[in-house]
This record gives sequence, structure tokens and C-alpha cells, in this order.
Amino acid sequence: MTGVPRAALILGLAGVVPFLWGALTLVSDPLATFGQGAFGSRFIGPYVQLSYGVVILAFMSGVLWGFATKATGPRATAGYALSVIPALWAFFMVGGGPVSAGTNLIFGFVGVLLLDWQFWRWGLAPVWWMQLRAPLTALVVICLAVGVFL
Repeated sequence: MTGVPRAALILGLAGVVPFLWGALTLVSDPLATFGQGAFGSRFIGPYVQLSYGVVILAFMSGVLWGFATKATGPRATAGYALSVIPALWAFFMVGGGPVSAGTNLIFGFVGVLLLDWQFWRWGLAPVWWMQLRAPLTALVVICLAVGVFL
């Protein structure tokens, strides 16, 4: 990940920790027991993944909105319209049981990666943006898949 600012890389990887923690507590009873005792049931398994996933999709909408501010004319209009999709997706599609919510979050994160790519292609995102976003999205999707397929 050459070219990605160190702070962005470190903070981006730190942002994956709740997804990873949720996946680990799904596959490890001792970690789940520890997590429930230390943090409460809201911070283990799918609960932490789903609530945090909604927050992060909304955050990514804000990031895309920020990129859209660099555009003008019809591209700015398209950018603003596209930037709200991840937050709306999280609001409308993440509900029901943990499997359907997790599945919809996976689709949401893949979708936001496609939007990232489009904003990057338009020159609105930093040149290193996709070097950061692609591996982070892969990690998030893998972690969410643990909850969906177990």
C-alpha cells in the first residue's frame, strides 16, 4: 500500500477491528464469553458487526459527499446523489435477522467500493484511495461473511 498516508492506513485498519472482533466472537466461545462479560452482549458476534456496519456505511456516505464537493455542474449533482446511497441502504436494508442484515451489509460495502471507484475515476478521491479502500472492504466483507455463513 505504497502511497497511502500512514495515518489513513492505521486508522482504516483500526476501523476493521469491530468487524474482526465480531467474527472472532462468533467462532470462539471463550472470546464470546469474555466479550460478553467485559463489554456486554451488544459488543459481540453479529450485534457489534451490524450496528457498527450501519455507522460505517453512513460515515462512507459522508466521505463521498465530501468528494462530491470537489465537483461542479452535473457531476456534482451526480456525486451528491450517489453519496447518499450507502446511508440510505443501511437505513432501509439492515434490519430483520442477523443473516439478512449481514448479507445486506455485505452488498452495501461492495456497493460503496464501486462508488469509491467511480469517485476516484472522476478524480475526486485521492490517487491512493483505491489502494486503501479495496483491501479494507475485502476484510470487512470476510468478517461479515462469518456471521452470514455460520
